[in-house]
Amino acid sequence: MMKKRKLGKSEIEVSAIGLGCMGMSQSFGPLPEKKDAISFIHAAVDRGVNFFDTAEVYGQSHHNEELVGEALAPFKGKVLIATKFGIKVIGGKQVLDSKPDVIRQSVDGSLKRLKIETIDLIYQHRVDPNVPIEEVAGVMQDLIREGKIRHWGLSEAGVETIRRAHAVQPLTAIESEYSMMWRSPEKELLPAIEELGIGFVPFAPLGKGFLTGTIDKNTTFGTDDFRSKQPRFQSENLEVNQVLVDLIKQVAAEKKATPAQIALAWVLAQKPWIVPIPGTRKLERLEENLGAVDVELTAKELTDLNDALSSIEVLGDRYPAGSEYANRTGK
Repeated sequence: MMKKRKLGKSEIEVSAIGLGCMGMSQSFGPLPEKKDAISFIHAAVDRGVNFFDTAEVYGQSHHNEELVGEALAPFKGKVLIATKFGIKVIGGKQVLDSKPDVIRQSVDGSLKRLKIETIDLIYQHRVDPNVPIEEVAGVMQDLIREGKIRHWGLSEAGVETIRRAHAVQPLTAIESEYSMMWRSPEKELLPAIEELGIGFVPFAPLGKGFLTGTIDKNTTFGTDDFRSKQPRFQSENLEVNQVLVDLIKQVAAEKKATPAQIALAWVLAQKPWIVPIPGTRKLERLEENLGAVDVELTAKELTDLNDALSSIEVLGDRYPAGSEYANRTGK
């Protein structure tokens, strides 16, 4: 049986592990056939996953929302779809735009593509520096009143923005990167959202694949795989960071689990209101990931693991320095 978790103080109860669907439409090399992607999403539902993450901007011409909408249409009312607004592609480049009328257009478009009457959870994909967050929260409040959305959240936002947004219209969830490899949310973000009663949805909980132990310094990524451009996936950093994977493999052997399961169990063990959304397109990986809910790390094991982690310095940023990706986070 898949365990359930609540997002913060909300009544939203979801499978303890969700499914990030972005990779079915972009970023990780050649895309799966549509029919294969749909049967894969159905396989996730069969195994107890009821929390699916997409976004207006994933894939070309809203490919991901349309795919997720079609795949989940038979499960209306049984699954929760989270989507995102606030990034447009103009002339091949991503542009932040959270003007009120643009948000409304996005929401109407997402409702159509996802084939639903109400969006369960919608995030502002990245904070738009040109639109005060209070204004965005006001639009969310109106859309909740109109029955178009139920809950809202922010993705990769800074603590001050979160507090300001929450004061206008309470947030249900924050989605940001978090894993054994990227622990910066522990400093400010997790304490703040715990205080406010907001849930946390970590993306890339497996370090974009690194923590599964299947990537080493000899791994090469195609040009259609965005990891080929990320500092942390350059060969010399992969070599240095292997020490982290070795630690995880050691714990995995002791617990009779896989490295991916330990990495996910570690995320789940941090707080009861954390719901990671690893992305995958392979059934055996999905089953392996879901098996992490049954891996219990004792308080001592967790302390020992965290002590070991704090002595490991992970090399390589998650985004190229000065890039638009780097500049849009934590605002």
